[in-house]
Amino acid sequence: MNSSYRAVLLLGVAAVPLTAQSAQPDYASAMMRAHGHETPTASPAARIAPRAAVLGSEVTYGTVDGKALRGYLAQPAAATPGSPAIVLIHEWWGLNDNIRAVADRYAGEGYVVLAVDMFGRSTTLPDTAMVLYQAAMANVPLGEKNVGAAIAYLKANGATKIGAIGFCFGGHWSLRTGLVGGRDINAVVIYYGAPITDVQQLARLKAPVLGLYGALDKGIPSDSVKAMSLKITELGGRIDANFFPDANHGFANPSGASYNVPAAEIAWRKSILFFESQLR
Repeated sequence: MNSSYRAVLLLGVAAVPLTAQSAQPDYASAMMRAHGHETPTASPAARIAPRAAVLGSEVTYGTVDGKALRGYLAQPAAATPGSPAIVLIHEWWGLNDNIRAVADRYAGEGYVVLAVDMFGRSTTLPDTAMVLYQAAMANVPLGEKNVGAAIAYLKANGATKIGAIGFCFGGHWSLRTGLVGGRDINAVVIYYGAPITDVQQLARLKAPVLGLYGALDKGIPSDSVKAMSLKITELGGRIDANFFPDANHGFANPSGASYNVPAAEIAWRKSILFFESQLR
């Protein structure tokens, strides 16, 4: 790939210049500070229906270490063989109805969407969510097998191009899905996920990246995002890292206290345009 880092100033989305990486933060504690006062109950006004008819079903998309992997598959009612596909990774609450609604919305745009389950359960309790988050991050190889099974499932079912997207915990894992998939992943969208700056890991990344971050997010320091962006471009990759000036961590989550409608709408449009450019 040609190396590029695009500075963006569009519709209130401000790009921040690259600087040195700050010390590695404690992301689990940062997520507790961001979500510890919340419960994942979406406002009906924030639930946006898919633009076209969608079919949704619970599926088993693989097996890891003898354990079945079960997720939610959303696809256009008028899907055709070879439709582009997306791996969707949940927040630290787990695979819940909010994430199923996100899957439906992307399916309404013409994508086959597999929402994976990285925890094996969901929760509405911040303390439990933190335990699930820490357990998943303590066993990265197991998680990589999980998203690898999702990629294999979508390919076996006819997907010729596959993207990855995730929010919070899932934003980090959408990037890891790009690492696992290599050339099988054609686009990665990160919503305020913890960055990866290790060059050996990032060398596996072959897809362009769209990063969507809140400039007020103290849990995902901008310096760490800039450091990741620098490493990706030094490796010849592409990343478009956007910082929304009035947005905090979780700005696109309609069930959270930081839901920011203008930022969420702009980020949604940017993600759709990005997937259109890379998957079609």
